[in-house]
This record gives sequence, structure tokens and C-alpha cells, in this order.
Amino acid sequence: MADWIDLRTRIWAALAVVAGVALFLALEIREEPNLSLFDAALELIDILPVVLTSVGVVMLFRISARQRDDQLSLIRDLEVARIQGQRWRTEARSLLTGLGEAIEAQFSRWNLTEAEREVALLLLKGLSVKEIAAVRATSERTIRAQARTLYSKAGLTGRAALSAFFLEDLLAPIESGE
Repeated sequence: MADWIDLRTRIWAALAVVAGVALFLALEIREEPNLSLFDAALELIDILPVVLTSVGVVMLFRISARQRDDQLSLIRDLEVARIQGQRWRTEARSLLTGLGEAIEAQFSRWNLTEAEREVALLLLKGLSVKEIAAVRATSERTIRAQARTLYSKAGLTGRAALSAFFLEDLLAPIESGE
């Protein structure tokens, strides 16, 4: 409860209860100037639920308004995040499309067959020879042979060199501290 009722609201509510009770008692004493202390206590017990209920209703309205403002703020933040996410996805999609086209162009320069292109892409994605064989429904031996052929056509020494060939220019240059 303390999470959604701050100290100012609690102080205001306490002051409102005291002021409300005092006002009701003052009105009762004005109407009946000879009111005994016992009768005043009974009047206090009689009016206290009305005052507490009134203050509670006002507090609920304030809390509701604050929650509505918080909700609107969250909705605005969510919409900003959605827009930023969509922008990032759009930018990434166009970059990835460009990367895919660049990879395909390089595969063409290396004169890779369709099977070698597929193996090369799966190697770049990080699949093992066994996984590539399962995906392509062929033997591991065939995949190893296609990989050796594509490395030879590309003038590369293996999987790491293949990945490095495409990733080297994508990564930020290493700044020397000199």
C-alpha cells in the first residue's frame, strides 16, 4: 500500500480527517451548546465513518488519477520503444540484405556450385559438418568434400578463414593506443 500512497498523500489524508472531524464536532457543538463530553464522544463515533469514507474516496480518486498518468506514460514509452524497434529491424533488414547480396556476389566470383554455396552459408551460420549433412540429407563425407572444394576455390584454409573473410570488414577497426 505504501508503494502507491506517498507521504504527502498520507499527511494530506490525516489532516483532512482531523479537519473533517473538527468541523463536524464544531457544527454539533454550535447546534447543541450544552453537549456533554459523553454525547460529544458519541457524535464523534457517529461522524467518524462519514469523514473516513469521504477522505478514502478522495484518496482513491487521487490514486486513480496518478495510476492513469503512470499508465499513459508507460503507453507513450512503449510506443517509442516500438518505433525504435521497428526502425532497428528495418535498418538491420536492409543491411542484412546487402550482406547477403555481397556474400552471393563473392560466391559467384569464386565460381561455387549451388551445393557449395549452400554448404558455405551453413558453415558461415556455424553449423557443424554433421548438422549440415542432416539439413542437406547427405553424408558427412560429401559435406567435407564440398567444404574442401569451396575452400580451395576461395583460396582459404578452412572454416575460420571463410568466416574471417566475410566478418573482417564488418567489425570495427581495432584502434591502437599509440
